Amino acid sequence: MTTAQRPTGFGVDPRTANELKERYLQTRGFTERMCEPMEIEDYVIQSMPDVSPAKWHLAHTTWFFETFILSNNYPAYRPLNLQYNYLFNSYYNAIGEQFCRPRRGQISRPTVKEVYEYRAYVDEKMLDLIDKLDADDALDTIRDTVILGINHEQQHQELMTTDIKHVFSMNPLRPTLHVRPEDEPARGVPSHEWLRYEAGLYEIGYDGPEFHFDNESSRHKEYMEAYEIGSRLITNGEYIEFMNDGGYERPDLWLSLGWATVQEHSLKEHDWEKFDKPLYWFKTDDGWMQYTLAGPRPVNPDEPVVHVSYFEADAYSRWIGARLPSEAEWEIASADADAEGGNFSDNFTFHPRPLASDAPSGRIHQMFGDVWEWTTSAYRAYPGFQPWEGAAGEYNGKFMANQLVLRGGSCATPQNHIRPSYRNFFYAADKWQFMGFRLARDVE
Repeated sequence: MTTAQRPTGFGVDPRTANELKERYLQTRGFTERMCEPMEIEDYVIQSMPDVSPAKWHLAHTTWFFETFILSNNYPAYRPLNLQYNYLFNSYYNAIGEQFCRPRRGQISRPTVKEVYEYRAYVDEKMLDLIDKLDADDALDTIRDTVILGINHEQQHQELMTTDIKHVFSMNPLRPTLHVRPEDEPARGVPSHEWLRYEAGLYEIGYDGPEFHFDNESSRHKEYMEAYEIGSRLITNGEYIEFMNDGGYERPDLWLSLGWATVQEHSLKEHDWEKFDKPLYWFKTDDGWMQYTLAGPRPVNPDEPVVHVSYFEADAYSRWIGARLPSEAEWEIASADADAEGGNFSDNFTFHPRPLASDAPSGRIHQMFGDVWEWTTSAYRAYPGFQPWEGAAGEYNGKFMANQLVLRGGSCATPQNHIRPSYRNFFYAADKWQFMGFRLARDVE
C-alpha cells in the first residue's frame, strides 16, 4: 500500500501560551491589514447573496471567539452587545437564530468603527483568558478551540478577499484595492506534461498532530487505477483556444446542468452575468481584459485561468480529450509537491501568477496556492467521519450535499492555513472564488 506523504512548507500549530497569543494576534492583525486600503463605503456593500460585506466578516470572526471560547470559559466576560449574537451568527442553529444572509448588506449599524471596537474588546479578553488559563496550567481546555477560531478567521480572510473583489467589479470605475507591480510580459510557460501514478491501494485524509478540519478525517484506504495528471494548471491562453473554438456554443461538451446554466445566463442583461467567459473578463478593442484587485489588467496568456466554474472546467477537459482529477488522485499527486515558494495571500498579490518558464520538467507544479482546483469528487463524508461535538459540529458536515471538492488553496489563502488533505467545497456553477483546474486522464 502506498501512503501519500505530507510535503513541506505547511504550518505548525502553536503549543505554548506565548505561541498561541502570537498566532492569534498575527491572524487578527492580518485581517485588519487587508482592510487598510478600504474606505468606509467599501465595508458595507453586498453585491449578491453569496457575498457578505467586509464589516460582517470582521464582526462574525470576532463573534466566533466570543461565542465558542469567552462565553464558555471566562466567567467574568460580558458581551459588548447581546444582539450581536443574532446579527453575526452565520449558520449555527444550536447557538440561536441568525439574521437573513442575503440581507447582511442592509445592516448599517453597528458602524465600522463600532465593529473595530468590538474586535478590540474581544481581543483584550481573549489574551487575558489565555494568560489566566496558562497560569492555572489549564490552557489545554481552550487551545484547540482557539486554533479552530484562528483557522476559521483565515477562511474568512479568503472569503473577504473574494467578496470585496466581486463588490468592486460591479463598480464601473473598476477601483484598485491592493496595488501590485505591473504584470510581466508573456514569455510562455513550460509545456504541459502528463505524470503517471500507478494503480494501487493508497491512503488519503489527515492523520497527524496538527490542526485539521473534521471533514479531512478519517485517514482511509482507496484503491486507484493507474492515471496521469497534468504537470501544471491550465492557462488563460489555453482556455482562450477553447473559447475561440466555440467551446461555449457546443452542447456536446457540457454536462446537462452546465449547458442549462450557459443558456440561462445568455439571457442576462449585463455582460458580467453571462456564462460565456471566466468571471471578471471583458472584451476591448485591444483584446481580453480582466478585473483584478489591482484594477483592470490585460489577460496574460501565461497565468492560470481563474474564476471558472466546475461546468467550465469540465467542458474544457472534454474539449481537450481529458478529464478532471478526483480528490484522491489530486492528494496522491500532491505528495510530490510542496508549498514553499507558492503564491499565497501572504505576499498580498491576490492574483495567480504564471509558472516560471524554467520550471523543471517531469515535476508537478502549482499544486498549492494560485487557484483552488476543481475535482470530480462529490463533497461527502469519509469513512469513519465524526463531526465535532456541540455546535462546532455544524461547521462542515451539514453541507455534505450537492457540492464538489476543490483542493490546494489559492492566492487568497494563507500558507500556514493549507495542507494536502484540506477539502474546500462549492456548487458546480460557482466561480467568484479563485477557482481553476488541472487535467487528468485514464491510462492502461
